[in-house]
Amino acid sequence: MKKIFKIIYLLLLPIIFVAVTTSCEREKESEGISRITYFPDFKMSGDEVIVLNKGDNFTDPGIKAYENGVEIPVKSTVIGDYFPASSLDVNTPNKYIITYLATNKDGFDGTAQRIVYVISTGDLINNIEGLYTSTVVRNGVQSPQYQDLKYIMIRKSGDNVYEISDAIGGYYDLGRKYGADYRATGAQITANNIATNDFDLGPSFGVGAFGGVATITSFTVDASNKTITFVTEWDAGYTFEVTLTQVQP
Repeated sequence: MKKIFKIIYLLLLPIIFVAVTTSCEREKESEGISRITYFPDFKMSGDEVIVLNKGDNFTDPGIKAYENGVEIPVKSTVIGDYFPASSLDVNTPNKYIITYLATNKDGFDGTAQRIVYVISTGDLINNIEGLYTSTVVRNGVQSPQYQDLKYIMIRKSGDNVYEISDAIGGYYDLGRKYGADYRATGAQITANNIATNDFDLGPSFGVGAFGGVATITSFTVDASNKTITFVTEWDAGYTFEVTLTQVQP
């Protein structure tokens, strides 16, 4: 029996030696290769949030990126957040997001963002355009979570035709913070006579990622108080009563 154990031991010995040798060689190979990577560090000029009146001139105040104190190149892209756009147009009201991107020498990206609002503020007698805060009551239930939400935008899309950035007043996007995928977009309001609250409402639209069919069923402007109230009915079984308060420039 002892002879058998000796034979097994002698057979395993080379394998053990190879494993130990390989492990040692790997340790030697890995010595001295660890290093630190410095992610891009941004220094922005100007404000992170800029509000422009329609037609104002705009020049990006600029931003610089650094890797361990050394300046590196920065690229930028623009998207329209409320309404689709791929560039910033000072003549078209929207919320524009400028994203700045820099890449360090190890291939790691870093980003920073600036928001630019281009707004047109109507007098609510001849024009209902504007940037608004929003308070929403759903199925008769009020909550501080859905008050003074920032922001909803109304802009002209044609003669006497207006579009709204979220026809449920930001209930899911801003109130519940689900994000832009849960806005109710695509609603249109045709103003026959704003002063007498004569509007055509339609077509119907969905509620973001939830889908379904929703329709604005009433729309009332109060020029003296700078407010708009409207009701949206959603076939998922919810009614949204929205009060918009115009932000004054």
